[in-house]
Amino acid sequence: MANTEPHEDKVSRGETINLRASAEQKALIDRAAARLGKSRTEFMLDAARKAAVNTLLDQRMFLLDDAAYEKFTACLDAPARPTKALGKLLTTPAPWD
Repeated sequence: MANTEPHEDKVSRGETINLRASAEQKALIDRAAARLGKSRTEFMLDAARKAAVNTLLDQRMFLLDDAAYEKFTACLDAPARPTKALGKLLTTPAPWD
């Protein structure tokens, strides 16, 4: 049977993302990364990840037709059924605490 595991180098190095930037943008990024003791790649990936998370968390508006809206509001108005998972959720400290 063939080995389907990814090669060690590919796992440790990850995927490639190519970008084009002006000399001024590159210099600014390099200065900021150096100030934090990070490589350019670490700095850019950290910044991009934070922006991506914030973008996804900040999606607050969505559109529904009348039937879907009624179903959605009915779900919101219905009391939560007590479950072990809900109990755990409500007693687990928030990650930012």
